[in-house]
Amino acid sequence: MHPHSRNVMLKTAIATLFSLVYFVFFLVSCTVMYLTAAAVKLATMAFDPQLKALHKVACFWGSIYLWTMPGWSVHIEGREKIRKDATYVVVSNHQSMVDILAGYRLFFHFKWIAKAELFRVPFIGWNMSLNRYVYVKRGDRRSIIEMLKASEKHLRNDSSVFIFPEGTRSETGVMGDFKLGAFSLAKRVHVPILPIAITGTRDALPKGSIILRGRHRIGITVLDEIPAETAEVLEAGELAELVRNRLLEVVEPDVSTEALPRDAA
Repeated sequence: MHPHSRNVMLKTAIATLFSLVYFVFFLVSCTVMYLTAAAVKLATMAFDPQLKALHKVACFWGSIYLWTMPGWSVHIEGREKIRKDATYVVVSNHQSMVDILAGYRLFFHFKWIAKAELFRVPFIGWNMSLNRYVYVKRGDRRSIIEMLKASEKHLRNDSSVFIFPEGTRSETGVMGDFKLGAFSLAKRVHVPILPIAITGTRDALPKGSIILRGRHRIGITVLDEIPAETAEVLEAGELAELVRNRLLEVVEPDVSTEALPRDAA
């Protein structure tokens, strides 16, 4: 066997073994953290209707896997732009399941809007239900309407909502078109939009893969919010394009875009 092929096989075997060991750690930690989350909800739900304490547990839970993965480094920029007293429609690009961990890593209060299938995943999905996150069945018009109603209710109760407007993870790394629901929602409830650019997660865990290998730099960049007043005067499609182009400047900086002028916001 050629030495190069032998080295490739050895690296693959090591990566597979590490992934299996880490998966066991993941299962054990999920069990412990879910039981912790359930206890926190029982202890705080009477005086914490927004479930802020429970969401902090979820943020810690999600961050564990970014803190403990030896090959991953996380760099956060613009965290100070998140106003503590503000309620946002948060939008981000979507490349990998690691994006969810990246959202938690910012440690601010929000409700995820996620596909219904995730809510059936043991521990993870159960925790999403505990937190009253919002599910949506892709392609189901009635579910989409219910999702928008639930999201609006959270926003009016001062809980931000976090949406991936591409609707699904990118398989190529190229940002897809944005669906308009998040932007119509921001206009209707009259809240600002907070764009968050996430980079490096596709390489860390490509779509369809469970093998963890290599070193990866994960970037989380909080961009300037788009005020509610700007959202009010733009059509949902214009607003989606404005946000998408701003995210492209970070996620795909070499892509030529025709973004609306920054002073529009």
